[in-house]
Amino acid sequence: MQKLMTASLALVLGLGALTGCASESSNNSPESITIYSGRSETLVAPLFEKFTDETGIGIEVRYGDSADLAAQILEEGDNRQADVFFSQDAGSLGALEAENILVELPSRITSLVPSIYQSGTRKWVGVSGRARVINYNPETVSEVPSSVLDLMDPVWKGRVGIAPTNASFQAFVTALRVLKGESIARDFLVAMNDNAVLYESNDVILEAVEAGQVDVGLINHYYWYAKAKEIGTENMTSKIAWFESDDIGNLVNVAGVGALNSSESTLKFIEWLLSKETQQFFVDTTFEYPLVEGVVPAADLPDLISINKPEIDLTSLSSLQTTLELLSDVGLL
Repeated sequence: MQKLMTASLALVLGLGALTGCASESSNNSPESITIYSGRSETLVAPLFEKFTDETGIGIEVRYGDSADLAAQILEEGDNRQADVFFSQDAGSLGALEAENILVELPSRITSLVPSIYQSGTRKWVGVSGRARVINYNPETVSEVPSSVLDLMDPVWKGRVGIAPTNASFQAFVTALRVLKGESIARDFLVAMNDNAVLYESNDVILEAVEAGQVDVGLINHYYWYAKAKEIGTENMTSKIAWFESDDIGNLVNVAGVGALNSSESTLKFIEWLLSKETQQFFVDTTFEYPLVEGVVPAADLPDLISINKPEIDLTSLSSLQTTLELLSDVGLL
């Protein structure tokens, strides 16, 4: 009953309806796996097709918001369809780990990724890294705030872009709750309800800052780098920056993957995501940070180890339900 209640809450509060299952490989192979993917179809469909071409293992995919998909897996109970959960953030993976839904991954897989970017119980592993940054218009912002909490000041009213329905923003709020406490997290969100303009995604926030609709936005780093590659760095209106050392606004999170069973095909897929070739795909395609040794981040990105990120166990981001309740309570969902 508790699992169903948790799932129902996330389904009510999470964003967007789940999309139907879509075949990403049609090789007529009797061997196949089903992936619930919080990563977008535009990004990962070519990757899934490549996996099938290389291994002969077919893939069926259900795309959707990571929180919604985690809730769907919980709601399905013993009838769950997924073999693999590919999440946009660690929080949704942690929520399934807390319910003992995910199986332990073999050490040959988890040893590929630094321990800070995986579950301590080996129930999920990071695939690629993303850093939270402040995106700002230098024509209207002469001095970047030293802390994300500075954006609570009324001087920022109508000038801040956030995406409260986005999994990355929700993971940031969870980290804020964990490190600073419920009271400060609530105060921040109440201030955002007054100061912020709400958008549906990071890329829309970036476009809003570029267009001068808002002065700053809270996004993941790679949206800016992808846009800069598309139009040229010299043609970018906005810039990005990190906050002061250890500020919660500098959270480094991961897109990650967990297994619902220990079948050979399931584990082969997860291990394939951590191959150097696939890691390079994320570097070249999304400007995310690779997590496997020997793969170099995209040019112009600071080293992941050099980012002044807050010290936090990503497993602690599993309390997604409480974050969703808080966002709803203050009127941001």
